[in-house]
Amino acid sequence: MALENLLGQLKLDFRSNEPIYLQLVRQIEQLVAQGHLKTGTQLPTVRELATELRINFNTVARAYRLLDDIGLISTQRGRGTYIWAAPSEETAQKLRRLTLEELARRYVEEAAAQGFTPAELRAALETEMSKLPQPEANKEKE
Repeated sequence: MALENLLGQLKLDFRSNEPIYLQLVRQIEQLVAQGHLKTGTQLPTVRELATELRINFNTVARAYRLLDDIGLISTQRGRGTYIWAAPSEETAQKLRRLTLEELARRYVEEAAAQGFTPAELRAALETEMSKLPQPEANKEKE
């Protein structure tokens, strides 16, 4: 996929609470899962993508590192970055877990910066979680 085509597929939301690097990770993973990016496709360099998206080089580097860590891409020094494999269910679950961990880290850091105690954090989280719809209990076979 040419750089222009990839750029047309990526939609960054700078107002979102989701970090830009996680938006990139999620969207690249989705493009692979949907078949828009195939195994062996070369991705733009970190600098090229950062320049074209007008975002910090380190943001793209962080996204690429995470994609490499989960096995979705492979960066070969001097050759470039390529789609390594379609995401497996295990890869998708790992990405979900990493996203949740990042959201939790940001919540804790922001709340701590505001002076909230760990007990206050837990209480607020429990309150918000209690508002979530509860999945139906598994019904036993009759």
